[in-house]
Amino acid sequence: MAEVILMPRLSDTMTEGVIAAWHKKVGDTVKKGDLLAEIETDKATMELESYKDGTLLHIGGEKGSKIQVDQLLAIVGNPGEDVSGLLGGAKSAANTPLPETSNPLPAVDVSKMSASSSDRDEVVLMPRLSDTMEAGVIANWNKKVGDPVKKGEILAEIETDKATMELESYKNGTLLYVGAPKGEKILVNDLLCIIGDKDKVDVDAVVAAIKSGSGSPLTATGNKQAGTNTQQPALPSVATSDGRVKVSPLAKKLAAEKGIDLRSITGTGDGGRITKADIDNYKEKKGGVSLESVAGSSKLESAAEPVQAEKTAATYIAPVVMGQEGYTDLPNSQMRGIIAKRLAESKFSAPHFYLKIEINMDGAIEARVKLNVLSPVKISFNDMVVKAAAMALRRHPAVNASWLGDKIRRYSHVHVGVAVAIEDGLIVPVIRFADQKTLPQIAAETKELAGKAKNKKLQPSEFTGNTFTISNLGMMDIDEFTAIINPPDSCIMAVGRIKEVVVRKADSFAVSNVMKVTLSCDHRCVDGATGAAFLQTFKQFLENPVTMLL
Repeated sequence: MAEVILMPRLSDTMTEGVIAAWHKKVGDTVKKGDLLAEIETDKATMELESYKDGTLLHIGGEKGSKIQVDQLLAIVGNPGEDVSGLLGGAKSAANTPLPETSNPLPAVDVSKMSASSSDRDEVVLMPRLSDTMEAGVIANWNKKVGDPVKKGEILAEIETDKATMELESYKNGTLLYVGAPKGEKILVNDLLCIIGDKDKVDVDAVVAAIKSGSGSPLTATGNKQAGTNTQQPALPSVATSDGRVKVSPLAKKLAAEKGIDLRSITGTGDGGRITKADIDNYKEKKGGVSLESVAGSSKLESAAEPVQAEKTAATYIAPVVMGQEGYTDLPNSQMRGIIAKRLAESKFSAPHFYLKIEINMDGAIEARVKLNVLSPVKISFNDMVVKAAAMALRRHPAVNASWLGDKIRRYSHVHVGVAVAIEDGLIVPVIRFADQKTLPQIAAETKELAGKAKNKKLQPSEFTGNTFTISNLGMMDIDEFTAIINPPDSCIMAVGRIKEVVVRKADSFAVSNVMKVTLSCDHRCVDGATGAAFLQTFKQFLENPVTMLL
């Protein structure tokens, strides 16, 4: 029986999507997990996979068309099946888009239309939510077995190696089975849950068929290829108003947990809807302590009175110290496990060599003061480092590259990753097209991504695609250090603190501000002279910042 696929809400502010590309055409065979289309939202272009086997019978619009959220995107069913009834009286010919002003079509519950077991239930597999994800940990189930589930409701929160992401249901029905309780791990493409009609689905038979790998239709055609997602991670849909406020389900839940009165919050979502970001921002304004305020606080002072030991001829008897040995074993988080695996592979497979340079930052310090008088966003020294590195990469494309075994890939775009330390380890948000952005743009984007990273709410598009990485420990008083290359990059730049040193100028001495930088290079694709030339250009930009504005 044919099934309607509606335009999903792929961001909290999305009201419509633009068809960037169709990967299937009407009449093509579609398998569960096949890439159907690329959807351009207000924030990113995302891939949409099919969650059903069949034939593509109808599309809601050609490439470039705009489709409202919850309006008809596509219909998948049996070859030659009549879908005119699902179009609400519209023409059944393929490629006929629905008017943007039409009412959203209701979800179609296939379980009520067919006696075939493969149509009556829906097997949901653990999706791959990041490029390095191998398993997901159930951070929380928002539904329990036996609960009714509506299309768009949040099923669970999944902790990956890089973020905790919300997983929405794409089907109406009842949650009949969950693959693991809260806190347990499920491998990518293993059984996450089953949604269907409790009176028509033999759950034990479905689970047994999947675990035995029998190739039954209930196993979603046994598609185990890497990267196959049976659901698309998405943000919560707009919730109905409680009579006074409009709030997303997750925001409402968080507000209740934190004791926040929703009436005191102004929503920034569609139609004034309160989102999770509004709850987080409320917390920061009311109870947060900024790093700047901490940095500006007075330092604690401690003093100890010297104790003069009295010399005597008596025998000194040492006190008996009673201690107890002990230790605590802490299980590795998803993120820590992936960090260990990927960086070990990088360190032991890529032949690292290191280039160090010292940069006079007097000009950068003076320029930053002037820039911050005019900039709408406070510019940090790290923002200047990102900009200088991005522009130097534009001049030295051999550094902006990846080793692919049988070839070297040089990128025409410059995406700079900025390492951010979080509680569980390290994550690298990416400033895309950094060479084309102004310093205020880089500053604003870096601050936003760092905030998302620390809340584990980065989307995959925000922490993948880097062509070069910067790790800065200067704010922690580290003079200099070396960093392990972050795959697939060929280089990573380790940045130390700005330090005052005494230098000789002509016949006298003066104080200058210097910063030490170490470039780790993969010798398979970057030679010493190539890395040195890049550092010389980087140094010139930072020592004469006005050149970055040309």
